[in-house]
Amino acid sequence: MKGFLKIINGNLLTPQGILKEATLVVCDGKIREITTDRPEIENAETYDAQGNFVAPGFIDMHVHGGGGRYFLEASKEAFNIINKAHALHGTTAIFPTLQSAPMCQFAQAAEVCDALMRHPESGAQVMGLHLEGDYLNPVRCGGQDPDSLLLPDPKVYRPFLESTPSLARWSAAPELPGALEFGTFVSSKGVLVAIAHTVADYPMVKAAWEHGFSHATHFYNAMTSVHKDREFKHEGTVESIYLMDDMSVEVIGDGIHVPVPLLKLIYKIKGVERTSLVTDGMAYSAFDAQKDTGQTDSPKIIIEDGVCKLADRSALAGSIATMDVVVRTMVQKAGIPLTDAIRMASETPARRMNIADRKGSLEKGKDADIVVLSKELEVIQTFCRGERI
Repeated sequence: MKGFLKIINGNLLTPQGILKEATLVVCDGKIREITTDRPEIENAETYDAQGNFVAPGFIDMHVHGGGGRYFLEASKEAFNIINKAHALHGTTAIFPTLQSAPMCQFAQAAEVCDALMRHPESGAQVMGLHLEGDYLNPVRCGGQDPDSLLLPDPKVYRPFLESTPSLARWSAAPELPGALEFGTFVSSKGVLVAIAHTVADYPMVKAAWEHGFSHATHFYNAMTSVHKDREFKHEGTVESIYLMDDMSVEVIGDGIHVPVPLLKLIYKIKGVERTSLVTDGMAYSAFDAQKDTGQTDSPKIIIEDGVCKLADRSALAGSIATMDVVVRTMVQKAGIPLTDAIRMASETPARRMNIADRKGSLEKGKDADIVVLSKELEVIQTFCRGERI
């Protein structure tokens, strides 16, 4: 039993708007009450927010690692280090993401993910596994290993899916042979299927939508935009996704993977309800000791200009951002209202990943996943299920 916790003197970002100088009461890891009163609760721990923002904890639905480790290591130690590292930056729920690799590594990571979902430990809570591979287009592989990329094979993905209860999301290129059948089957199992690392044009994006692809992975990255073939212009994947009104997108909101003017455009067209903020964080996110050196554990990847790049600088290779960074970027550089940026980092991903019954907003009965932010939107304190991190 965790007992009672009172967070007082906070400006609470609730679904009804900002509730000033309010009190949030937590009992046994759940939100019990939100009030402008000062309820007397015997033996309650009290945290004084001192007029700072009290927001729902961030939900990162696309993140590969942090704190110097990768989820693909497939060990409980690595998972826990990553989860705690990102929790210090406001992330309270996380979807471990695996880049392209042999299926045996996916299976090992899935076992760890399954165990941590059954028995959560300290830090950001593992909510389900995200596979970003191996069914990607080599033409748009970006930082992915092209030698690991394969065509969808029902003899492989069907048994894997049926043996892995933690799988929540799978990203793939819909133009690959067999990908549409893959999308139909995987989405029928309640798994979110997303377009990724692709050259799909409008007819293919439309077909993908009809076969269960309902989301776009790291929108604008590793996909085509409007282009010319000799004298004629052609729509790219980006424009095609814009035309699919109900298709949701996720954005690496660091201002580098997607420039600030395009962040504004995404917000204007897709809006809060269809846009989630993600980090696509690599091992070097939430890992300050590594950021200043520019060196990584791979000769193929460097850190430069605040981002991971392939060493030959031919493509970006992932992010070193954390969720607090992307929220600050959206507000301070893209001019997005704070309440909307917070929703895109919490409520929208919670709804998209089917966990909004317990995550994503400050409401009675939901998990006490809370981040306290300064006026400058720096993380002051994180609470994961009522536990102070």
